[in-house]
Amino acid sequence: DHEACSLDPDNVHLAPVCHLLGINGEDLNEALCTLHIQAGGGDTVRKSLSKEKAEKGLEALLKTAYGALFQYLVQRINDSIAWKKAQDGEEEDENDPTLYRDAPAATIGVLDIFGFESFQTNSFEQLCINYCNEAL
Repeated sequence: DHEACSLDPDNVHLAPVCHLLGINGEDLNEALCTLHIQAGGGDTVRKSLSKEKAEKGLEALLKTAYGALFQYLVQRINDSIAWKKAQDGEEEDENDPTLYRDAPAATIGVLDIFGFESFQTNSFEQLCINYCNEAL
């Protein structure tokens, strides 16, 4: 009914992606290109996916990875500009201006310009803007 698919081992992007994900190419290929179904009695059935279904899985992986990266970046940025007041009896550390402030040091705003997403090549900044819009 369909041809089995597999990742191209000669793709120059495969090794860096695997390194960033902390897995090897065979494991990524197995995760994206096969389906494992556990049947009754503990038996596992392995089925190769079509290229179209594997691409859908890849799209889901990318969306999840971009979402996690975006959340991580927002958290790191917010942590770097966050403020808190010293509690009663707690001393402020004057040598560390990021710990205690009377007000936030800065704020972040996200601006989306209509039509910006129609460029042939989108930047990381556009990815963040698009993800914000989808999340809202």
